Amino acid sequence: MNNIIAILGAQWGDEGKGKIVDLLTQKCDAVVRFQGGHNAGHTLVVENKTTILHLIPSGILHNDVDCIIGNGVVLSLDAFDKEVTELKESVPNCLENIYISQNCSLILPTHIALDHAKENKSGKNKIGTTGRGIGPAYEDKISRRGVKLGDLFDPSIAEEKINNICEYHNFLLHNYFGVEKLSSKDVFNNVMNLFNKYKKNVCDTTDYIQRLINSNKKIIFEGAQGSMLDIDHGTYPFVTSSSTTIGGILTGTGLSHKNLDYVLGIVKAYTTRVGEGPFPTELFDKTGEILSSRGHEFGATTGRARRCGWLDLKTLKKISEINGFDGICLTKLDVLDSFEEIQVFYGDEIGYKMFKGWQCKTSNIKDFEKLPSEAQEYINSIEEYLKIPIEIISTGPARNENIFHTRKLNF
Repeated sequence: MNNIIAILGAQWGDEGKGKIVDLLTQKCDAVVRFQGGHNAGHTLVVENKTTILHLIPSGILHNDVDCIIGNGVVLSLDAFDKEVTELKESVPNCLENIYISQNCSLILPTHIALDHAKENKSGKNKIGTTGRGIGPAYEDKISRRGVKLGDLFDPSIAEEKINNICEYHNFLLHNYFGVEKLSSKDVFNNVMNLFNKYKKNVCDTTDYIQRLINSNKKIIFEGAQGSMLDIDHGTYPFVTSSSTTIGGILTGTGLSHKNLDYVLGIVKAYTTRVGEGPFPTELFDKTGEILSSRGHEFGATTGRARRCGWLDLKTLKKISEINGFDGICLTKLDVLDSFEEIQVFYGDEIGYKMFKGWQCKTSNIKDFEKLPSEAQEYINSIEEYLKIPIEIISTGPARNENIFHTRKLNF
């Protein structure tokens, strides 16, 4: 039995992690976010109702499932407050199941101001940040001047730390970027007001997770963004500011590697990317436009159009080795339903391989054997090349539009 599994995006994000976490949460006790911030966007479709989450783990739509925000997440209390307010319309008691690490580093309004100022100054060299203050907050965390959520339990300590960091930020904003300063008093008051609303949800999540493990509970660790955006292993510098690969789980929660039972990689049946940076299989023609349109490829966080291209197996193999995927979930197969030809990139020596399209609907199919033979060939070729079983095939956005293929994921 695999009690503790990790669900990681294997491309540049937007692979459909939220749906799969939501699907598997029906059998688990807790879902844990371990990195990133509200630059993530997980879209869930349940009974024709769409919910978009940015900070709160994707298990929140299930009753009695603990949703834990680990220490590796950088936290905007403003964004958290907005998300909770919106979520309460459909999940009135959502706060009863949310636990936030006292060691989360805070995103302050000055971090957001710095993020925008940096991008504006970079001009044509911009990296395509979401402008949510994520990068600057991680910078301050690493340089050891950041403010931790737990600091707010003592207002005098919090005020001193916020005053110090705002003084530094304002110096940069005014003297280097040439933009207006922000009031440290306003920042402090805003942060404390929000903290007082949610301080009952703040705890030592490392200890809490360990207690769940000791009680033999089932836990999902939910990745944000994708592995090719990893600060170390991605397409640097066009990456996010956190570890989106397997190591981020350990540092972002305090989990021991000995506790992790299974790693599931989420792979879109084609490839997309938001923002700047290299994209070897990107399509600039009508085919790319069709993928974008049929896949509804717009960022859940920013609304930006995603760049689209064919599946890149060369890059996927590298990421699979880094993460040690035990299995794969292939998503958005249905987006390819109408293509006469589908191409896959196997690497520089082989180049592209063309597959015949199936040109019929795959949505709502529940058995692999009922897929068109061309779709089966496409899926089998991916599995054969990566030498990793494809456990789940998603054939639509809804929670129940899936094929459970090999059934080796015993969760």
